[in-house]
Amino acid sequence: MSNPDVPTREGQPDLAVQERTRTAHPRMHRVLLHNDDYTTMEYVVDVLMRHFGRTEPEALKIMLQVHHRGVGVAGVYTRDEAETRAAEVMNEARGRGFPLRLSTEPE
Repeated sequence: MSNPDVPTREGQPDLAVQERTRTAHPRMHRVLLHNDDYTTMEYVVDVLMRHFGRTEPEALKIMLQVHHRGVGVAGVYTRDEAETRAAEVMNEARGRGFPLRLSTEPE
């Protein structure tokens, strides 16, 4: 017997269907740059501009924060995007002989 309050699809048994009212936004993650004694400041500024779309003044400010505080936020992205950018930058830095380290953390 069919329940009139439960939506049905033609040719299928009665299915209880609950519609979502909102779509959840993905959790965002920060990409963090960590200070080291070997990576040049110029290279860090270059990375921030090329990989994270920062302007030169923004990149300089972040680079100085990394230099003085030990860590700085390069950008905020979805988890996959943050992890991909961090991995790409570290691979590039290793190829150029720099031990630059990046990590990600939830916002």
